[in-house]
Amino acid sequence: MQTAPPPRHHMALMIWLSVFPTLTVLELLFHSWLTKLPMVVQTLLLSAAVVLTVVYVLMPRLQKIRGRLLSRERRGA
Repeated sequence: MQTAPPPRHHMALMIWLSVFPTLTVLELLFHSWLTKLPMVVQTLLLSAAVVLTVVYVLMPRLQKIRGRLLSRERRGA
């Protein structure tokens, strides 16, 4: 059974909830190392790390949490 994709506002919120903290943590952890590199390389490395973390680690977990919340809503309604 194929489910409908989440509404755009759900996806936007899930993406923001995963990108913002990931970007903040990686920037805090690697700031001193990154500042030694040219800006383009900094952006390349940081964006690659954020995208991989979000796509393979955080979004699947957030989608499961969203699914559980929605199924609770349906059962309660």
